[in-house]
Amino acid sequence: MQAVITVVGSDKVGILAKVSTICAEHGVNIEEVTQSILRGTFAMIMLCTLPQDGVAFSTLAEELRAGGQELGVDVNITRQDIYDVMHNI
Repeated sequence: MQAVITVVGSDKVGILAKVSTICAEHGVNIEEVTQSILRGTFAMIMLCTLPQDGVAFSTLAEELRAGGQELGVDVNITRQDIYDVMHNI
């Protein structure tokens, strides 16, 4: 399954490391990353593929959210097919 991970919050050391470590622990392949710092606000979008027999989507979402809370940033994951449907309505 393909998914989009978004991260937004105050810039600080370790954001990319935290999110990518959680992904790696669950065999999530990060295919593309874009990030910017806008007036001190960190913004990142990651396109990734989750393994078919891997962690449940809801479990990964909760771990990413919790990891973000540790750093004071908002981390969300959305299935790519949700974006595809939204743009075909």
